[in-house]
Amino acid sequence: MDLYLGIDYGTSGARAVVIDEQGNVQTEVRYPWQKKDADHWSRALWSLLAEIPEPLRQQIKAIAINGTSSTVLLCDGAGKPVDVPLLYNDARGAVVLEQLREIAPPNHTVLSATSSLAKLLWMSQQQFFAEARYFVHQADWLAFLLHGQLGISDYHNALKLGYDVEALEYPEWLNQLAIPIQLPQVLAPGTPIAEIRPDIAIKFRFRRDCLVCAGTTDSIAAFIASGAELPGEAVTSLGSTLVLKLLSHTRIEDARYGIYSHRFGDLWLTGGASNTGGAVLREFFTNAELENLSREIDPAKVSNLDYYPLLQPGDRFPINDPKLPPRLTPRPETPKEFLHGLLESIARIEARGYELLQSLGANQVQRVYTAGGGAANSTWTAIRQRHLRVPVVASVYTEAAYGTALLAKTKYCNPQ
Repeated sequence: MDLYLGIDYGTSGARAVVIDEQGNVQTEVRYPWQKKDADHWSRALWSLLAEIPEPLRQQIKAIAINGTSSTVLLCDGAGKPVDVPLLYNDARGAVVLEQLREIAPPNHTVLSATSSLAKLLWMSQQQFFAEARYFVHQADWLAFLLHGQLGISDYHNALKLGYDVEALEYPEWLNQLAIPIQLPQVLAPGTPIAEIRPDIAIKFRFRRDCLVCAGTTDSIAAFIASGAELPGEAVTSLGSTLVLKLLSHTRIEDARYGIYSHRFGDLWLTGGASNTGGAVLREFFTNAELENLSREIDPAKVSNLDYYPLLQPGDRFPINDPKLPPRLTPRPETPKEFLHGLLESIARIEARGYELLQSLGANQVQRVYTAGGGAANSTWTAIRQRHLRVPVVASVYTEAAYGTALLAKTKYCNPQ
């Protein structure tokens, strides 16, 4: 029996799912983050592989990995990181935005403090840059650990590096930056890169012809897992952050609002990612409190608390402002009212995001699937449906790792 392994590197931890040819889950394993650096990423990878039952490992035909969008690092010629990675929400690239605006097209996706290209430009001005040979995304580097070939990416991860996903090439304006580093070779997500390294195959008892494929980002993997497939269908990922993806005939790109579009077959996945979400809720409530207090909230009742829930200043979408201040006051007397206000406010931000996408030319939203931990909160679902005014349903599968396993199996996102 041929099996397929999808590995998800999300904001709260790493997960792996093995599926069969029919898409049935054979096993799932998890690794919670203690620290988010390259050393822990590799530990998580080896731990996940070891936890998959050996009889299943011996039948895995292909592996794909997703990572958080714009989480990047520099490494030397042997693949060793030369400094700590910059995570998806790291905004130190804000200091190079004026330089980028002089060369990038107006309102381009890279014109964001958290874009991969802004991070690369910032890195190029640091002392450690002299030791680097390759610039890689999180998913690229993890796949390299398995197949041994540096400098290969996919066009989902490479979008915020400035790669032209319509022409399938690096644009001339990007080449003019002349940053002395090897930019990744970009493949379609799901494209087989190479067989797994022989030493890894021996150590973990994988079949020798197991293929490691080009990956994707965590939110696109969640979209693939959801069951959404028609224009107008959308997926909201309610994890540590809030990520919206709307399947559209039209490509929308506007850095003023943190909007970008990924190539998805002959359609476009347009959307954005906000720093609000579950991480803010967990700052104030335990999982048990969230569950119990949510049951006490009447979702038909509108909370008049108008928050912009952030843990620190700065958001990416639908307001793209690295200095946007959190708004978490006034604080009501009861925890139930406070949670109601938070859930309502995050739902308002979600609705504002979809309204913005539609106003710029994306397909009208017909249905919203929900992925991530927030999908299980029925009270929040009802509040969101009140704001969105379309059916809100749970994703068929909520794990991004499942979508990544499908990618390994089907080359789901290859261009037509």
